[in-house]
Amino acid sequence: MKLNTHEFYKLRDFMYQRFGINLSQKQQLIEGRLGNVLEKRGFKSFSDFISHMEADHTGEDVSLVVAKLTTNFTYFYREEQHFEFLRNVALPELVPRISDGNLSIWSAGCSSGEEPYTIAMFLNDYFGGDKHGLDTRILATDISDKVLGIAGSGVYRGEHMTKMPKEWYRKYFSRIQGDEYEVVPQIKKEVIYRKFNLMEPEFRFKKKFHIVFCRNVMIYFDEPTRRKLARKFYDAILPGGYLFIGLSETLIRSEAGFEYVQPSIYRKKGRGNY
Repeated sequence: MKLNTHEFYKLRDFMYQRFGINLSQKQQLIEGRLGNVLEKRGFKSFSDFISHMEADHTGEDVSLVVAKLTTNFTYFYREEQHFEFLRNVALPELVPRISDGNLSIWSAGCSSGEEPYTIAMFLNDYFGGDKHGLDTRILATDISDKVLGIAGSGVYRGEHMTKMPKEWYRKYFSRIQGDEYEVVPQIKKEVIYRKFNLMEPEFRFKKKFHIVFCRNVMIYFDEPTRRKLARKFYDAILPGGYLFIGLSETLIRSEAGFEYVQPSIYRKKGRGNY
């Protein structure tokens, strides 16, 4: 299936305007990776698919485009240095200042759930099962109903679990059959999944967050979109709170307002009790 110039521009503009995803340099990649898939799904042309996508409110078609145009593979305990920083710096600094009983964490662009479940397992280990009355439930959001459905099921193949601590297999998973494992209910209930588009003009949450994870998401955005998103994260984070991004991503600190801590970790200026 061929992708003509008009179709490319239309698909490019749709993905950028609705979701901030930049496909400007990917015409050949789109044609090569999506053409056969769309034919198998019964579409006669890219125009037919784009029309279908414009009317699709589930996010499934968008998920298909992103999945086919990236080689991103997510897994449990990804970028473990972030969790070392949480253990050694962020949580010891933030938790004593919490006065309302709520440690607020957001996994933005959570995909199929490996990240928020990892955070929940890590927190359970960190607090040793005794959170002293703290509510540590994690908000996890994505634009795709399909990946949110996978996340909600909590079922994963072993290839997604090879980087996590070995004791987590026994502690936090139940083996279903073969190479499939399910997250235990104790951890499932610690994650709240919601559909959310990061391109909303502003983030209208009831409370601000102590910690936001948005890792390996901004690589799909152009620089102006990344700047706007970083500013919205800044406004959504409490003073002294942290933003974690992917190891291959960076922020223009002078424009975002964050303090640079170390590669892929940024802090909002200020202190105080929450």
